[in-house]
Amino acid sequence: MARRKLKLTFPPELVTSPVVYQLGQDFGLSATMRRGDISEDHSWVVLEVEGSDEDIDKGLAWVSEKGITVEDLESEVA
Repeated sequence: MARRKLKLTFPPELVTSPVVYQLGQDFGLSATMRRGDISEDHSWVVLEVEGSDEDIDKGLAWVSEKGITVEDLESEVA
């Protein structure tokens, strides 16, 4: 299992989208929100995600395709 700490920055049109939920449902990832800031025109969240490297990579590719900026804060193999 791999664990990554990520910062996701959302464009205004995706602020209310269930992105974290979909990462769990569609990609089998466990996501824990550590902090965040949400407003009408800007939002970001720091997540710790766990799963296989392949599933994490697929989930992050999907998030990026939606227009969400992903910053890898640290990676760790568990």
